[in-house]
Amino acid sequence: MQKVTTFLWFNKNAEEAMKFYVDVFNGSPAKKQESRIVTADHYPDGPLDGPLAGLEGKVAQGVVELEGQRIYMFDGGPAFTFNEAASLYVDCESQEEVDYFWEKLSAVPEAEACGWLKDTYGLSWQIIPKTLNELMHKGTPEQSGRVMRAMLQMKKLNVADLEQAFNGK
Repeated sequence: MQKVTTFLWFNKNAEEAMKFYVDVFNGSPAKKQESRIVTADHYPDGPLDGPLAGLEGKVAQGVVELEGQRIYMFDGGPAFTFNEAASLYVDCESQEEVDYFWEKLSAVPEAEACGWLKDTYGLSWQIIPKTLNELMHKGTPEQSGRVMRAMLQMKKLNVADLEQAFNGK
């Protein structure tokens, strides 16, 4: 088991999100491991009091495994919401994989910038091709600067355009 694990607070749709994320990752063109729902424990069906009122039957705690990475999720009500200060990073093997995750996850076009997107649940994701990090670290400071400037102009990252920037084209 991981020593440090992401824990995500949903309003009342953690179980829906768990199923959605598992489906998305299982459909990835570069899937290496089967993604799955590990557990889904629910609040009791009877009435709940205080801040748990209205969460009857919802996921009290659930665990998904996405490409071997465990993430805890639960329904905690509307007290807290996601923001861009935290995101999940997807390390993509190819442009095909970037395109796949972008198409499946992006639900808020005005939140798209520099490889970041926001999904239908409000969670921020970084959809990053391995090529970006390779180009940023293997070249001269001038080449890295060109790649960085190109990346800052993009919403969805484009490997060919990043490579062109690296090569000064």
